[in-house]
Amino acid sequence: MSLTRKTGRPTPGKGYTVGLTSQSTGFGTLKEMPGIHVASPGDMVIALAGNPNTGKSTLFNSLTGLRQHTGNWPGKTVVNAQGKYRHKGRDHHLVDLPGTYSLLANSAEEEAARDFICFGDPDVTVVVTDATCLERNLNLVLQIREITDRVVVCVNLMDEAGRKKIRIDLEKLSHILGVPVVGTNARKNKGLDSLKDAVQQVAGMNRGAGPMKILYDETIERAIGHLQPAVEKLAAGRINSRWAALRMIEGEAGILESLRRYLGFGSPHDQDDARNDEIAPCKDFVRTKEYARYENDDTSRYETLGGKIDEARALLAEAGISAESLRDILVSSIVKTAEKISREVVSFETENHNMLDRRIDRIVTSRTWGIPIMLALLGLVFWITIKGANYPSELLAEGLFRVQGYLSDLIMRAGAPSWLHDMLILGMYRTLAWVVSVMLPPMAIFFPLFTLLEDLGYLPRVAFNLDNFFKKACAHGKQALTMCMGFGCNAAGVIACRIIDSPRERLIATVTNNFVPCNGRFPTLIALSAIFIAEAAGRFRSLAATASVLGVIVLGVVITLVISKILSKTILKGLPSSFALELPPYRKPQPGRILVRSLLDRTLFVLGRAVMVAAPAGLVIWLMANVSVNGISLLEHCAGSLDPLARLIGLDGYILMAFILGLPANEIVIPIILMSYMSAGTMLEPQSLDDLRLLLVNNGWTWVTAVCVMLFSLNHFPCATTLLTIRKETGSWKWTGIAFLVPTIAGMILCFIVARLFG
Repeated sequence: MSLTRKTGRPTPGKGYTVGLTSQSTGFGTLKEMPGIHVASPGDMVIALAGNPNTGKSTLFNSLTGLRQHTGNWPGKTVVNAQGKYRHKGRDHHLVDLPGTYSLLANSAEEEAARDFICFGDPDVTVVVTDATCLERNLNLVLQIREITDRVVVCVNLMDEAGRKKIRIDLEKLSHILGVPVVGTNARKNKGLDSLKDAVQQVAGMNRGAGPMKILYDETIERAIGHLQPAVEKLAAGRINSRWAALRMIEGEAGILESLRRYLGFGSPHDQDDARNDEIAPCKDFVRTKEYARYENDDTSRYETLGGKIDEARALLAEAGISAESLRDILVSSIVKTAEKISREVVSFETENHNMLDRRIDRIVTSRTWGIPIMLALLGLVFWITIKGANYPSELLAEGLFRVQGYLSDLIMRAGAPSWLHDMLILGMYRTLAWVVSVMLPPMAIFFPLFTLLEDLGYLPRVAFNLDNFFKKACAHGKQALTMCMGFGCNAAGVIACRIIDSPRERLIATVTNNFVPCNGRFPTLIALSAIFIAEAAGRFRSLAATASVLGVIVLGVVITLVISKILSKTILKGLPSSFALELPPYRKPQPGRILVRSLLDRTLFVLGRAVMVAAPAGLVIWLMANVSVNGISLLEHCAGSLDPLARLIGLDGYILMAFILGLPANEIVIPIILMSYMSAGTMLEPQSLDDLRLLLVNNGWTWVTAVCVMLFSLNHFPCATTLLTIRKETGSWKWTGIAFLVPTIAGMILCFIVARLFG
C-alpha cells in the first residue's frame, strides 16, 4: 500500500481528493482517513496539531478566515474542522486536529489526531505550542518529531510570554529540533506570514533532516535495534521504522490496530484485545495472494516479524522491564528531553511569573470559596441577563408585531382568503415573532457573558471545583464542562461529551445533560420567576428572580449528580476514572472575538434553529387550535385527555400539551400555552409581564403552578434536536429512549411531590 494523493484528471466540479488511499494493499479494503477536497495536485494539506489551550483554534481561524467547514472523521463521532488559505499562489488546506497531549492516545479525539499525523500523509504538520508553558508542550512536539521531519513548530501566545517576562530563543530551539520554529500571536495576526513561509519551505523540501531520535535506556535501544530491520523491510519508507518498532514492542492495542488498518502490515499475532499486552494469533488476519506468497516461504516476513517482537520483549523481560514499566520509561525519557531543551531555550526574568495566577487559583478553586464564587458569578450573569433583557425584548416585540400589521394588509390586499391569512400571520408569523422577541435579547446578553468567562479561562476552574462531586456520583469530572456547554444548547452539550474517554461515563453525561436548562428554557424560567416568585419582593424583584433562576440551576446540578449516581449503580455500573485537567493561564479577554463567537456562532445559531422549528410548529398549533371536531378544537380534545394526569403533577392539560407540542424546540412552550388559553385560536400579544400574569392567573395559575412548570421545564424530555444528536452520538435508539424517559420521569416525580405538599 502506498500513501499517495489521488491525482490524474479531476472530476468536473469535484477537483481532487487527498487522504489515505487503499491502493494495492493486498490486504483487503482499508478504512480511509477523511478526504480533503483540493482543486489541484499542487495544493498542500497541512495538519494543525497541539495541546488544548494553546490557541490552536484561534490560529486556525486567523489563517482560514471564513473559508472553513466541519465534518466527521469516518468511523468516529469526532468533528474535524477544515479550511484553506492561499499563499504565494498556492492553496493550503488546513485540518484542525483535536487537541491532544500525547500520541499515545486513549480518547476518540486523540486517536483521530494521532492517526492523521501518523498515517494521513500531510505535507506539513504544524505543532502549536504555548510560549508561557513551552516545556510541557514540547512533549507532543518530540513525539511528532520521532515520526516525521515535515514539521513546523509554532510558538504561539508570544505576547503573553513577553508580559510574563519569559524569553524564548526560537533560533536555538529550531537548531535543536531540526525544524523551523516560528513565534506568533494568533489573536493579533502577528507572525502568520512567517509561519506561512516556513510551512511552504518545509512542504517543498525533497529531503529533510529526518525524524528526531530520542535515546532511551540501553536495553530498550537493543530491543529496538533487534526489531527495526524487520519493520523497515515491511514499512518500505511509509512510516518511521524506529517509531513503529517501538510501538510494536510496547504493544499498545490502539496503535497496533492503526498500523494494521492503515499500513496493511503488522504481525499476524496482533491482538485487538486491550486487556493484556500479550501477542496472540489474530484470527481475522486477511489471508491474500500476497500473504500466501510469503507464507509459502519457510520464514515469511510476517512470521519473522512476530518472532522478532517476541525476542525484543524477551530482551526487556530479562532486564526486568515489564510492559507497564516500559511505558513509564518511554514517557519519562520524553519528559526529561523536553525539560533539557526547555532549560536551554527558555529564560525567566522573574521566577514568580505565574504567581498572580496561582494566587487567584488559591481562592477560586479553594474548598471554602470555590463553590460560593462560582455561584456568585453565575448569579451575576443571570441577574444581568434578566435585568437587561426586559426593555429590548419589549421593543423588539413591539416592532415585530407592528410589522405584523403591514404583512396582514399586504396579504389582504392580494385577495388571499381569511383562513390563509390567519394561518400565515396569526399562526406562523406570530409564533416566530414571539420566539425572536423572547429569545434574542436574553441570548444576546447571556452568551457574551458566558463566553467572557470561557475566554478568561474560568470554565476549567468550574470543572475542578465540581470534580469531587462527580467522583462521588461515580461520574467523570469532565462532565462539568459538558454541563456548561448545555447552558447554551443541550445538543452542543451532548456533542461535548466526546471529551470523556470512558464509554460508561460518556453515556452518563449524555443521558443527564438535559438536566441543565438550555437557552430555550431560560425565557420560561425567567418570565415565571419574575411574575410569580419575585412578585412580593418589591424593588428587589430582579434580585429575587435571579435567586429563583439560580436555585433552579443548582437544583439541576444536584439532580444531575443524583441521577448519575443511580445510573452508575444500576444500568451503567462501574468505577469513576481519573483524568488530568489542565488549568490554563488567565488571559485578557478580547471583546471583538467574544462578540463574534457569542453572537454569530452561538446566539444566531440557536436562534436560527428555533426559528426554523417555530414556523412549522406555529402552523401545526394554529391548525390544532382552529380545526374542530364536534364543536371542540383538536387542541382542546388533546388537552382534555391529558388533564387528569397533568393535575396530578401540578399542571393542567394545556400546559402538558404545550410541552409535548414543544418537542421541536423548548422556546415555543410558553407561546403554545398562551395560544391554548385564547378562544380565538391565535397567539396573545402581551405588552408586559403584568399582562402575561393576568392571563395566566385568569386560567387558574398559582405560584405552585408556576413552580411546577419551572420544575417540569427543567426536568422533561430533551428537544427533538438533542434527541437526534443523542441518537447520532450513541448510535442507539435504546439510549436515546433512556435519555427521553429519565428526565421526564424525574420531572413528573418532582412535580407530583411539590403539588401534593403545597397544592
